[in-house]
Amino acid sequence: MTEQTAPARRTEEEIRAAVAAIISDMAPKDSVEVTADSHLIKDLGYHSLALMEVAFAIEDEFDLDPIDEDTARKITTVGAVQDLVVQRLAERDGA
Repeated sequence: MTEQTAPARRTEEEIRAAVAAIISDMAPKDSVEVTADSHLIKDLGYHSLALMEVAFAIEDEFDLDPIDEDTARKITTVGAVQDLVVQRLAERDGA
């Protein structure tokens, strides 16, 4: 019988890279460089449905609860998404 261990926690850098990769892979605009300063709508072409889809993908990837609508409306850049995910994981994991 093998012993199961909890999955290793990702570093902040790994979390930020994973969030950026999800956003890049799902971006409606192709061949656009994704940086922390990239605007989700203006630069990457996200619209309301695509934003919901990327939010679900990120929630699934990191096992996070959905965010409230007020918070979601304030998130406009890739960096803001990364910051929120890092913050919510730290709160959840007690880091």
